[in-house]
Amino acid sequence: MEVLERQYKKVRISVRNLVEFILRSGDIDTRRTGGDKREAMLAGGRIHRKIQKRMGASYQAEVPLKGMVFDEEEKLLLLVEGRADGIFEEDGIVTIDEIKGMYAEVGRFTEPAPLHLAQAMCYGHFYCQDKELEGVRLQLTYCNLETEEIRRFQVLKTAVELSEWFAGLTHEYFKWARFLKRHEETRNASIRALEFPFPYREGQRELVVSVYRTVSRGKRLFIQAPTGIGKTLSAVFPAIKAIGEGKGEKLFYLTAKTVTRTVAEEALRILRINGLCFHSVTITAKEKLCPLEKAECNPEACAFAKGHYDRVNDAVFCILQEEQEITREKILSYAGQYRVCPFEFCLDISNWTDGIICDYNYVFDPNVRLKRYFAEGNKGEYLFLIDEAHNLVTRAREMYSAVLEKEEVLSVKRIVKGKAPRLERQLDTLNKLLLAMKRECENWRLLKDVTGAAAAVMAVFAEMETFLEDFLDFEGREEVLEFYFGLRDFLNAYEYLDPHYRIYAESQSASSFCLRLFCVNPSRRLLECMKQGISTILFSATLLPIRYYRTLLTGESEDYAVYADSPFAEEHRLLMVAGDVSSRYTRRNETEYRKVADYIRAVMEARRGNYMVFFPSYQYMERVERLFDTEPLEADLLIQGQGMREEERQEFLAEFEQKREHSLAAFCVIGGVFSEGIDLKEERLIGVIVVGTGLPMVCTEQEVLKEYFEETEGAGYDFAYQYPGMNKVLQAAGRVIRTPRDRGIILLLDDRFLRRDYLELFPREWNHYQIVNRTNVRECLKDFWQECPGEPSESP
Repeated sequence: MEVLERQYKKVRISVRNLVEFILRSGDIDTRRTGGDKREAMLAGGRIHRKIQKRMGASYQAEVPLKGMVFDEEEKLLLLVEGRADGIFEEDGIVTIDEIKGMYAEVGRFTEPAPLHLAQAMCYGHFYCQDKELEGVRLQLTYCNLETEEIRRFQVLKTAVELSEWFAGLTHEYFKWARFLKRHEETRNASIRALEFPFPYREGQRELVVSVYRTVSRGKRLFIQAPTGIGKTLSAVFPAIKAIGEGKGEKLFYLTAKTVTRTVAEEALRILRINGLCFHSVTITAKEKLCPLEKAECNPEACAFAKGHYDRVNDAVFCILQEEQEITREKILSYAGQYRVCPFEFCLDISNWTDGIICDYNYVFDPNVRLKRYFAEGNKGEYLFLIDEAHNLVTRAREMYSAVLEKEEVLSVKRIVKGKAPRLERQLDTLNKLLLAMKRECENWRLLKDVTGAAAAVMAVFAEMETFLEDFLDFEGREEVLEFYFGLRDFLNAYEYLDPHYRIYAESQSASSFCLRLFCVNPSRRLLECMKQGISTILFSATLLPIRYYRTLLTGESEDYAVYADSPFAEEHRLLMVAGDVSSRYTRRNETEYRKVADYIRAVMEARRGNYMVFFPSYQYMERVERLFDTEPLEADLLIQGQGMREEERQEFLAEFEQKREHSLAAFCVIGGVFSEGIDLKEERLIGVIVVGTGLPMVCTEQEVLKEYFEETEGAGYDFAYQYPGMNKVLQAAGRVIRTPRDRGIILLLDDRFLRRDYLELFPREWNHYQIVNRTNVRECLKDFWQECPGEPSESP
């Protein structure tokens, strides 16, 4: 059999994915909470183990099973695999047990869900084949996660019945398996012939080799690489070469922002122009794909939801035959043609592509991650490329933390009043518990345990399952749903509580109180996700210090790290640090604001051009801006507004393209939307001024971080304040000097930058800097612009 397997092309699929893909039909309808989502809760795994333990010593738990089907003509092997929750013998008959944990009332079930039964039938068929049995009993065990009430259904099936049924199931799938095999042969041939599309920049070839070696060894790599070296292509190219050699199966390019997704699309486009055959899909948020003004995924509100599953497989097969680069626009076009939900269509396409470009949350967020790849701890030969990886720290903390707001409990109680007495009582119990906690909390305090609160939340959650099933339409339903999902997040986080978490209660005002499960160090949970693939490359222009990011992103000190030098000539950049100004909170006064204004004026007058000035806050920015009302600046002022819409951001950036008689001074807030992810090359931007060290505001969250990292790393202030602040500074400064042709200046306005602890955080390319003050800064600027090649142009 092993010899035969080696002669055939192997296509692998999980039992769950096969069953769901072939047997689904009908409408999309999310008005109900959905059994599949219920069982995905981590608590479901706990109840599995509990039930399995109760069944006794003869009960075999988590039994790996697989079935193989051969296509002689195509030399194709379809391998279907999964784990049976339990196998035991009763009354001389082998029973295959499929366990589903949920918060719904299991007593309402009158028969097993068809897809659940189909999973059990697959396992029954595999076991009959393996043990040469004439038949088995299939048992579907449904268990309520709160009450532990159990409802079981049993079905007897002969081996012949199961074999015929499974043959029909896989017959439907072979069309897709054949497509995969033929495409992979074409793809791999194109990869073998693929060359790097440009001459290597300084340091770029070493970067490509490092990525290839890391992927080949199945390891993780941190890359600190300055802007301009070509990080995206340097990561994508070797990863694709490795896939072509069988060292990976699917590429995930993960980003935090839309602009970096565009960069990834462009990199693949360049490689396709050079001969690559490679299917990729960009997963876009549901809100940006939905044809409705407000997403309502049910057959009554959306014609695309009605009968979606009856048409979607044909739509997927068609787009794969005709397109390689599958973007948002193409998804919308084909979805309109086939009348299917664009978002669900997009997710289904991803099953068959070689690469997926998507947000971090589709791999890491427990509520959003793609269950078709990562549910139930499934692993695959996936390569994860994580762009702008410095953003993953904050994003991961948000994903794995949860908060319970007392005011939300009362609000939902008012909405459901008179509709669900049992739910009202549970909400009242939870509210009283939170009220008691509030009375013991003056400002904020750490807690060691919240078992009582978690039990009360679970009771409310269970009642809400039933309530939302019974009441599909009522005023305030959206708010209730939002609260329901918040409770789900709380229970999910509670199940994961470990020393990487801190629990705290905070009384923000007389009427505001919350209980938070705060994932201070997300490394363990991120690493669990990364281990579901075979290799991870994390890259950014600001992964300094590496120790900080290793600690928070993987927690593994042996992970590889590479520091790439800047490919740009040092003489094209002037880095200045002002030693006579400070943005400390205790020094924020009229005198310091005037110093900042003087520096801005000096920079604008030294050479006409476009500049960005980053301030520590909107308030600080307004105080400096006000000074120019009485002493006008010979520059056009552009001010970042709070909560700018997408079109306003585009208008803001369009100003850098305009011809103008004076300099442009764009006032922004550090850490905001214009601090990173924007690409203003050559004369579009010739200078950046950063006011302050970017330190986060002192608040409960930052103080919790500080205490935790003081205890675990002996570096509380560094981890909570200094390192995150310096990252913002480096990102803001990185807006200037984007190409070898760029010339520009960076001015850091805060005397703390001259301290040793800050100088040690400077990247290598900042080794040479000039200390300036208001007396010599103009001379310094004049010398640079005279010596630096290139003359100011008439238009940026």
